[in-house]
Amino acid sequence: MSKQNGLGDAFYVDEFDVTGDIGAVQQIASPRGVLPLTGIDKSAYERAHAHKDGAIAFRSWHNDAAGQAHTVLKTRPTADRIVLYFRGTTIGKPAALMVSKQIDYDLERGEDGSLRYTTQALANGFGLEWGRMLTAGKRTDSAATNGSSLDYGAAIGSTLFGAQLYYSLQAFTGTSVTIKLQDSTDNASFADVPAATSGALTAVGKGRVVTTATEQIDRYLRIATTGTFSNAVFAVAVVRNRAATVF
Repeated sequence: MSKQNGLGDAFYVDEFDVTGDIGAVQQIASPRGVLPLTGIDKSAYERAHAHKDGAIAFRSWHNDAAGQAHTVLKTRPTADRIVLYFRGTTIGKPAALMVSKQIDYDLERGEDGSLRYTTQALANGFGLEWGRMLTAGKRTDSAATNGSSLDYGAAIGSTLFGAQLYYSLQAFTGTSVTIKLQDSTDNASFADVPAATSGALTAVGKGRVVTTATEQIDRYLRIATTGTFSNAVFAVAVVRNRAATVF
């Protein structure tokens, strides 16, 4: 992997694509609390990890069109927000994923006449998670579809620690659509990963779903859709646990 710039990224808040209104992503952080556990017999500090956390801070331009940054962010809902930062728009690229609380939406009017806002989202319940994109940015399905697969390579192969699936359904026409994770050992025969599904969605929305902590996840992963619909626009990323994980 070579050095890269930050061009061509994508940014989603809940079921909204606000990519075109985001001028800068100022912070993506996943700090860990530390507990001091130093005994009186020690000459140096002893510490243990405590709670994990997460934060995503970003700057947006004023755009009050429906579904754009000002309309989406000005509400500052008390409910959880799902924030997805996609580093590029290619399957397999990194994605920063977080269930969060939006804590601010601060306006700055520049001397040059610009209007921009600073927003910070802080993790709620799970910390910030780094995963991989299983859609190339947004994907559009007009009927049930099996998407392209991601090969995690022989060095990783199958793992036994489950996964977390994040989805953002941004447009929908039809009766229902189900977005689900499938895996395979040979990239030919795929099966649904238990519990890694959005369930039947009848309108736009977002979610984070979790498999069991000991679920086997095989080498190849893909996103499949089922249901009765003529248009579904969505973005999906997965966090594949390579060690036992506790939330």
